[in-house]
Amino acid sequence: MKLIERYILKRATGMFLVTLLPLMAIVWTTQALTSVNLVTDSGQSVFAFMRLATLILPTIIPLILPFALVIGVAQTLTAMNSDSELTVLNAAGASRMTIIRPILYLGIALSVVSFAVDNFVEPYSRIAVRKMIATAHADLLSSIVQENTFRKIGDGLYVQVASRRSGGVLHGIFVADSRDPAYELVYYAREGAVDESGSALVMKDGEVHRKLPDGNVSIIKFDSYAFDLTDMTKSAGEATIRAKDRDLPFLINPDPKDPVYAKNPMPFTAELHRRFTEWTYPLLFALVTLVVSSDARSHREARVHPMIAAMLTCLFIRWLTFYAANSAEESRAFILIMYLIPLLTGYLAIRQLMGNRRLEIPLTLEQKVNEILVRLRLTKAAPASDGNTAP
Repeated sequence: MKLIERYILKRATGMFLVTLLPLMAIVWTTQALTSVNLVTDSGQSVFAFMRLATLILPTIIPLILPFALVIGVAQTLTAMNSDSELTVLNAAGASRMTIIRPILYLGIALSVVSFAVDNFVEPYSRIAVRKMIATAHADLLSSIVQENTFRKIGDGLYVQVASRRSGGVLHGIFVADSRDPAYELVYYAREGAVDESGSALVMKDGEVHRKLPDGNVSIIKFDSYAFDLTDMTKSAGEATIRAKDRDLPFLINPDPKDPVYAKNPMPFTAELHRRFTEWTYPLLFALVTLVVSSDARSHREARVHPMIAAMLTCLFIRWLTFYAANSAEESRAFILIMYLIPLLTGYLAIRQLMGNRRLEIPLTLEQKVNEILVRLRLTKAAPASDGNTAP
């Protein structure tokens, strides 16, 4: 690698890292904060929250890498053009490949990182997150309830206790159950506790109010009553493993006995092809950014800022691939589109770079409208002039 190529690679890599770290911190924080309520409600420690937040990190890396690369490369080349470095390279006889080659090296390296994270690291972190959340939900019933606070245990189910005593004993229990649309149940009990299996809330010395849709209320007193929680704890304690959570070997050769796969195999097929296409985005976005910003321009030449043009183009490409990947879960026809989008984009970008062509700013909307108005005036004036012409 030439000295100037190492210089460009060093600058682009530094700008990429400067862009990557803040973006990753922002996205990571927003994703981690969505799990704060789960951790605090289930009585988990701050270390459990940090572990959960760390496991979320691999899921955002493949999404952030390509766009951080776009910003880093566009900013680097724009700064080099503003400092007339690109102009000096052209005047010295350096080919455009001198600029393209180090950016391609960076794009290829990030594509390899994206492939490794997307196929080997992220699936295991997703499974660990799901199991951790499932365990927290399973323990939720015995640790969620806080004194004098209404807590939502599930849809239509709320619990409040006056106080908690040693041994898991709850005093002053109030339970509101409106899960069944045919009636509403309200339980009052002097004390109670969740049993060792976590499958029932055993209440003592209380009463249950049953309200029908017509407004009639019936009251039943009890000495001991077990509120069944079996279905809730069973579903909460089981982690559902989806297509995105599976590793690459499973997607290539799925187990036909897997209940989720047997029920709907299309998401697994779509996920496999998504893994085979999305890892190329860093290289693909690097090519797009090079097309937009790798040529030397005079400051007097009008054009959209390279970073804006590159970001808008890459966002549009990313939206197309995201739409195709989601639609592939319903129709196999979109699988072909998932491959056509990066292949066609890469071909057009390489053709533009190999031909040493420049992207020129198009006519503005005002210029186009004026051109249409002029043509309309000429069209209307033509018949009028013909009618006034003497025979």
